[in-house]
Amino acid sequence: MKNKKSNLKDLYYTNDHEWIDFKGTIAFVGICGFKLTGFKEIQQIIFSELSGFKKQGEIIAKIRYNDYEIEAHMPVDGKILKANDLLISGKQQVLLNEPEKNGWIAQIIPSRPFERKDLLLPKKYQMNGKSKYAK
Repeated sequence: MKNKKSNLKDLYYTNDHEWIDFKGTIAFVGICGFKLTGFKEIQQIIFSELSGFKKQGEIIAKIRYNDYEIEAHMPVDGKILKANDLLISGKQQVLLNEPEKNGWIAQIIPSRPFERKDLLLPKKYQMNGKSKYAK
């Protein structure tokens, strides 16, 4: 699968350590490596209903390792197009190895593709010391 994150100029973060990479009228969303601190492996990913409209903050997936469970949320309002085939096919380690690249969780259609309200630019997110991947 090609690297979906080659162009970082429209990449944003949430205060809850999720990211969104806008690609015109679609976007890729995922969780930051910082949010996976303590995970040695991904044992299970439980996707929420992956069809229909989701509001900002709604859970799109739960990621589990032993007693740890974290939630991935929609960073903006929109419709989920599909989940990452790598994650569905059992290659969940990509989420740990490349969380902000090939480890995207879902491809979405943002309801307002040019609005960036409540999102942080990579430099602002990095200034908070939360991402070693932000450029």
